[in-house]
Amino acid sequence: MKIFSDNIESLSSLYVTHLRKALDMEQKITDALPKMIERSTDPELATAFRNHLQQTENHVNLVQALLRNATGSDGTETCKAIGGLITEAEDGMKDAADPAVLDITLIATGQQVEHHEIAVYGTLRTWASILGLADDAVTLDTILQQEKDADKLLSTISNGANLQAAA
Repeated sequence: MKIFSDNIESLSSLYVTHLRKALDMEQKITDALPKMIERSTDPELATAFRNHLQQTENHVNLVQALLRNATGSDGTETCKAIGGLITEAEDGMKDAADPAVLDITLIATGQQVEHHEIAVYGTLRTWASILGLADDAVTLDTILQQEKDADKLLSTISNGANLQAAA
């Protein structure tokens, strides 16, 4: 089993490959979040998802700009991990009959997505720094901080939602 494709010969090409996957990831999240907003029964959760959708749309633009600066194009490569996480979220939305359970399912899957994004952007930021791409590193760190903030907000919302679902 190959871990990397044959065309990744340097940290620079690995960086670009993962930027392309990050763009695909953000585009898929942009498509998934409206469904999560619609299914949320907790107004605070729906608002959190709505606000994060706006951030995610901006992340798409930021990653596209990084790719255009690096390669002249903003093509994507498939992010298989986010595809699996979104499938889990869709399955959870179908399976949860109780509104309170639905909300905590949405929170759990939302946090799984955030944790993946945190890993992706932390790695990309480090690689950008190593490659001497200081402006890229700043942009990626900004995205990373927003993903961490979104995760913290979901944790805060889950405190009440988990208790409500358990009742």
